[in-house]
Amino acid sequence: MSDIASFPVPQVWDVMPDPSAIPAARRLVVEIARFWRVPLSNEALRDAELCTSELVANAMEHTRARCRVAVRWTGERLRVEVADSSARLTSRDRAQDLTTSGRGLILVEALSHSWGWHPLKTGKVVWFECAADQPVTGDSRRAVLVDATRAI
Repeated sequence: MSDIASFPVPQVWDVMPDPSAIPAARRLVVEIARFWRVPLSNEALRDAELCTSELVANAMEHTRARCRVAVRWTGERLRVEVADSSARLTSRDRAQDLTTSGRGLILVEALSHSWGWHPLKTGKVVWFECAADQPVTGDSRRAVLVDATRAI
């Protein structure tokens, strides 16, 4: 069995433009990671949860339309992508010292191992990745990946 074939199937869903959908989206990301047995500590899962909240909230605030969330496990990193209908990336330098908003991408940059964005035909995808707390190699890597695919 090749390692690529043993990765869990990415999970993708639409999030409606309703503020109550933000907590549900972040909880679902954590539930998926736990279901897949992604080797992330509770602290790393909290970081992924917060980063998800920020990206989904940004998408809702700037488009007032639904967005699409995708979660993938690469074998080394948990990747969360949020696609929306705006081609414009919100500025991570926009926040003023006394404002209470505008710091979402600064938090994502600080809490994730990597992040970025790329344009789509109609919009963009903003993503972040959280690395596994410990490298998963050899037989233990194969066991984590095989168990995750059986559970789905």
